[in-house]
Amino acid sequence: MSKLVEGLYYSKSHEWVKPLEDDVVLVGITDFAQSELGDVVFVDLPEVGDTVSAEVEFGAVESVKAASDLIAPISGEILEVNDELVGEPELLNKDPYKNWLLKVKLENPDELSELLNIEEYEAFIK
Repeated sequence: MSKLVEGLYYSKSHEWVKPLEDDVVLVGITDFAQSELGDVVFVDLPEVGDTVSAEVEFGAVESVKAASDLIAPISGEILEVNDELVGEPELLNKDPYKNWLLKVKLENPDELSELLNIEEYEAFIK
């Protein structure tokens, strides 16, 4: 069973969103996603200052057995990227909730209501 975290929003493409404050969120991949991928060996992330759009690809994660596009669960401006993952992509396997991908300033906070809560995501991955 994949680990889920209360208080996060989840997308059907297996990304999570954690609200911080002032319409800023963290974005990462779920435990389900990292377990399906296997050992992560490469992470391709956008640049600070770029924008992401909901349901549009923003990067990729590669593992020993597959490559997977990262799909933005929300729209906004990238304030920060987790550069640690470039040098140590395996951190996503260790703890995908601690090792976030992007910090984003939301363009439209209402988009959060379109994502899944923990119960809905749990039902989705079963």
